[in-house]
Amino acid sequence: MRTVKIAAASVLMATALYGCSKGGEAPAPQAPPVTVALPLARQIVDWDEVTGRFEAPRTVDVRARVGGYIQSVHFKDGDFVRQGQLLFTLDPRPAQAALASAQAQLAQAQAQLTLARTEFTRSEGLLASQAVSQAEVDSKRGAVAQAQAAVSAANAAIRARQLDVEFTRVTAPIAGRVSDRRVDPGNLVGGGSSAGDVLTTVVSASPIYFVFDGSEALALKYQRDARAGGAAPIRIRLQDETSYDRVGTLDFTDNAIDPASGTIRLRAVVPNADGFLKPGMFGQAQLAGAGAYQALLVPDSAISTDAARRVVIVVKPDGSTEPRAVQTGPLVDGLRVIRSGLKPTDRVIIAGGQRIQMPGMKVQPKNGTIAPVAQQPNAAPVTQAAPASSASFANAG
Repeated sequence: MRTVKIAAASVLMATALYGCSKGGEAPAPQAPPVTVALPLARQIVDWDEVTGRFEAPRTVDVRARVGGYIQSVHFKDGDFVRQGQLLFTLDPRPAQAALASAQAQLAQAQAQLTLARTEFTRSEGLLASQAVSQAEVDSKRGAVAQAQAAVSAANAAIRARQLDVEFTRVTAPIAGRVSDRRVDPGNLVGGGSSAGDVLTTVVSASPIYFVFDGSEALALKYQRDARAGGAAPIRIRLQDETSYDRVGTLDFTDNAIDPASGTIRLRAVVPNADGFLKPGMFGQAQLAGAGAYQALLVPDSAISTDAARRVVIVVKPDGSTEPRAVQTGPLVDGLRVIRSGLKPTDRVIIAGGQRIQMPGMKVQPKNGTIAPVAQQPNAAPVTQAAPASSASFANAG
């Protein structure tokens, strides 16, 4: 009886093992699903990004041209002033007194001239009757010339004293935004030289300069553009702004490259009619690197690295995959520019590429779309430098 049970168990185990061996063959691997899309074709402009600060085209320290006591101030701190507008008045009485003294000296010189001319005329009449000598006549003629010179000197002194009176009114040398007053009425200030007291400062800010340092390669590129007859456009944003709405043109490149840093100073002119931009403000700027051109764009995630190459995976009509070596450009609204290696009709894998184990592998493509990540409000999109590398593609050929 026990032998029968053992035999029956053996038969059952053999049957089970036979069934397992017959149905345990691994099924053929299915093609993995991926998302594909055609490259986005778009007209773009490459922009070189720089950092700089705004500077005033003209900055003037206002000093009095004569010394004296400040009598009154005729502006409010931070006002916009016109050229020639009255800013300060100095006590004019000392200058007026000096002018009156000069006028009195002129009257004295004119009286001396009248007397000299009369004596000279009389001596000429006496010379005809030989009542005086020729030497005396010549002396009288010299006295007339001296009196005429004294009158000229007195006139010059009057003009100088008139200027002193005029200089007691300190006016704006240029149009622009005035700073705060450095002295109050009642203070004695020195003037008449560069060592005089600074009363305030006026800066012109319309238009305003944007100054930045660029590399030698950047300077060479824009110098050649300038020789070709075009001024490079520039657009700027402030540190609290997200769009490059302020526009200008490059107008100056310095005459030497700094040997220590290898950079050169460049300058752009930016309109500032409302005076919002102030000298010293920090800004990010973009210079148009070239004319607009048609480009193909794909997401950065669709690009992988194989050694020194950048590749994208393309799905053929039969569902097989093929890695394509491409030359990448800058980022445009979150998408990478493909300069070469890709056609507008190529179906690029934009999702699921990590499932591809080897070139030629079959996939199940699902159509998707490529859209900009962050559309800029400006007509020409922003570009950024390419990153160092991305994830590698295994066994890419």
